[in-house]
Formats: sequence, structure tokens, C-alpha cells
Amino acid sequence: MNISGSAFNSGISTIQSGQRRVDQAAGNIASNAVTQPQQPNSTPPANQVNPAPSSAEQSRPDLAESLVALRQGQNEAQAGAKVLKTADEVLGTLIDTKA
Repeated sequence: MNISGSAFNSGISTIQSGQRRVDQAAGNIASNAVTQPQQPNSTPPANQVNPAPSSAEQSRPDLAESLVALRQGQNEAQAGAKVLKTADEVLGTLIDTKA
């Protein structure tokens, strides 16, 4: 009896992909929390309402985007775990039926 491992491989790769996304988002959140906003050395002119963000602020990842990516990674890993669990149950049913 030849059983394809595609469902198992798909579940595992989805879990790994979700874990990578969670790790990346967690790193972005941590770096955002660690870096303190730099105080500008000079005050903006009085007629300038919204001064342009400094280069340090532009390079920092957006906290909201990082939190969304964190949740996406969590959901992705959970979906992969459900696929893996279902594939395991199907394989168990097949083995019980065959025996």
C-alpha cells in the first residue's frame, strides 16, 4: 500500500512557514520596543505642521504591521497543525480499515 506523504509534508511546511513569520514579527516588535525615538537636534520651523520623519523612524518596522504578521503566523501554524492532525487521523483510519 503506497501512501503519499503530501498532506504530512504540506502540514509540516505550513507550520514551519508560520513559525518563520512569527519569529520575524517578534524580532520586529522587539526591535521597535528597544529603539527609543530619537529627539531631533533642531526644532522644526513654526510653519511646518508635520515634520518629515527621520531616517531612523523610516527604517523601523511599523508596530501594527508586525502585530498583524504575528497573528498571521500564529494562524498559519495552527492551520498547518490541523492539516497534520487530519492527515494523521485519515492514515489511522486507513490502517484500521486495512487490518
